[in-house]
Amino acid sequence: MKWQFKLGRFAGIDVFIHTTFLLLIGWVGYTYWLEHRDWFEVLKGIGFILTLFLCVILHEYGHALTARRYGVRTRDITIYPIGGVARLERMPEKPIEELWVALMGPAVNVVIALGLFALLFLTGSLVPLTELTVASGSFLERVMLINVILVLFNLLPAFPMDGGRVLRAILAMNMEYVRATQIAANVGQGFAFLIGFIGLFGNPFLLFIAFFVWIGASQEASMAQMKNAISGIPVGRAMLTEYHFLSPRDPLSRMSQLILAGSQHDFPVIDEDRVVGVLTRDDFLSALTEHGQNIAVSAVMKTSLPEVDSHDMVESALQRIQESGVPALPVTHGGQLVGIITSENITEYLMIRSALRSAASGINGI
Repeated sequence: MKWQFKLGRFAGIDVFIHTTFLLLIGWVGYTYWLEHRDWFEVLKGIGFILTLFLCVILHEYGHALTARRYGVRTRDITIYPIGGVARLERMPEKPIEELWVALMGPAVNVVIALGLFALLFLTGSLVPLTELTVASGSFLERVMLINVILVLFNLLPAFPMDGGRVLRAILAMNMEYVRATQIAANVGQGFAFLIGFIGLFGNPFLLFIAFFVWIGASQEASMAQMKNAISGIPVGRAMLTEYHFLSPRDPLSRMSQLILAGSQHDFPVIDEDRVVGVLTRDDFLSALTEHGQNIAVSAVMKTSLPEVDSHDMVESALQRIQESGVPALPVTHGGQLVGIITSENITEYLMIRSALRSAASGINGI
């Protein structure tokens, strides 16, 4: 089942809505119906939620467009019931750049809130806050207040939210990046525990947010540690050197045979000693379902792949894997294919190296 659908493409970035977001719309509509028994009020309630998430999308574009200024592309933006996620290909390398990327999301909400305040003030439409609730009162003033809340909530130093990234960027200006990430992650998990504790006695929805923050902080810390661990390692040490390859004229049935005969999932495609593409398992299965096994590999393979040399560093190769969205990239040297690099192989190399280091430490300690 496809769990998200495309809303559109704006400023060169695809925007998706996760299927679970529809559950939120249904819940809001049902709640308004129980309270008002009026379809117009139901539509107003749904309209308010949609306006709120329009502000969330604009928030994510604040991150994405700022990152673009620093040469970082955004794969897509996805809207979930708890907020939005802009999937950057990577974080900017300089802490000051990460700081600006993190701040520009909340800055968008500040601009929206100030704009609405100016409009309400100039038109004499401001009402006391005591007359507002989540479900009733001035529509524009409620949207203004929600944007203020978004700013305050996102700037909590709870990694991986914006405030946590701001904290990490500030720390990274004065200390090693991995340590800065670990401190920001610890602070984030502390806030997650606090939010979850409050949720136990009040809003169960806070438990879900706490879980998201806790897991996100842990993943960010692990990614930073992995990035540090692979620093300075050439691709030649971590690449797969025993592999099969395909010809662009091979039928898909050839790949079926190779997959069943071994454990390789993704295959480089070579034509006259030149790498012309890669056929991934996911693309293979999709084509097999739609066209059968007689279609040629050339019709399915991915082309225009980023180049990876065996003398390149693993860190840059992993970044190219993430940016291209291709799970396995061919490794060449002197124009010849010498291996395949995958994130799985990199992980296995690190596990083996860690085990060998532990064994060496044990021997030295005897």
